[in-house]
Amino acid sequence: MEQQHHYPCEACGADLRFKPGQEQLVCDHCGHAQEIPSATGRGTAVGLEELDLHAGLKADLPVGSLEEVRTLTCPNCAALIELKGAAHATECPFCATPVVVDTGATRMIRPQALVPFQQTEELARDALGRWLGRLWFAPGGVKDYARRGRRLTGVYSPFWTFDAATASSYSGQRGDAYYETEWVTVTRNGKSEQQQKRVRKIRWHPVRGHVARVFDDVLVLASRALPRKHTDALKPWDLSALTPFRPDYLAGFTAEGYTVQLAEAVDIGHDEMARMISTDVRRDIGGDEQRIDSIDTSYSQETFKHILLPVWTAAYKYRGKSFRFVVNGQTGKVQGERPWSWVKITLAVLVVAIIVGVAVYFGQQAQ
Repeated sequence: MEQQHHYPCEACGADLRFKPGQEQLVCDHCGHAQEIPSATGRGTAVGLEELDLHAGLKADLPVGSLEEVRTLTCPNCAALIELKGAAHATECPFCATPVVVDTGATRMIRPQALVPFQQTEELARDALGRWLGRLWFAPGGVKDYARRGRRLTGVYSPFWTFDAATASSYSGQRGDAYYETEWVTVTRNGKSEQQQKRVRKIRWHPVRGHVARVFDDVLVLASRALPRKHTDALKPWDLSALTPFRPDYLAGFTAEGYTVQLAEAVDIGHDEMARMISTDVRRDIGGDEQRIDSIDTSYSQETFKHILLPVWTAAYKYRGKSFRFVVNGQTGKVQGERPWSWVKITLAVLVVAIIVGVAVYFGQQAQ
């Protein structure tokens, strides 16, 4: 059964919420603070269990690795939003769409760890305001969005991490550069003439070899609510700050369920590993240029974790379309979509055209 977590203030009974950057739950009503009981021993080496990947793919995980959660699916961006208490409706934190259909309890892999919020809402709003202020040709309203004190939503976004030991055999070609002097025809002062030129050429040799690499915490976004390019741009994350999952850290925040299933995420993770292995192969081939004909990789000791990472989100509507912004809740890095003001663009084009026209006019007058 789903567990409901409620954190009443010891002083007044109002709800507590986690305070970013600290290890406390704080009451918005009276300001009383309570320590999170096990807010010690952070770090990936402390209490974080890696799960066997093959068992996960076969849905053969220990019972304690699973949980039932109540979720709502956003009809606009497909975010899977976890509900708390008796709520049956909410607003999507990614696109501001009202979500009112209860999909019931879903059995999911529970998070093993999370990175608690470090950036407060105020700091995130300031970072967003600076980022929006640097946008050229954006509507005036979007630059004032964060300055008006518009509320941001703190969301724990789902990610998978993958570990693996890899061994790769490859075949390809090593290219070594050399130079030859050749005669070429050039045109000078309207006349053709012969001229010597050093020409770079490549001498190719077939090669074969082996490379190996151990991967640790290859990160894969487990959500479809935001474009992957936006969340990738929030990197890097300091995963050494991971702490074993406790629902206390979610107090006052929204948690998003994963919509990228484990099997799909493994393929994405393997693609990420393959890009790094390709770099290793080119380095191993050496020479001035490399050609890779084939890479055959075997994976072993594969494990995974389901983790949550902190993101502040905001949605700005302009001419009927939602534009989404995200702030890394650990570092304050900002990314998002941006609307364009075609009025500003048109005015800028007209100004440039006028300047060019004036310059041409005076240039002709000077002749």
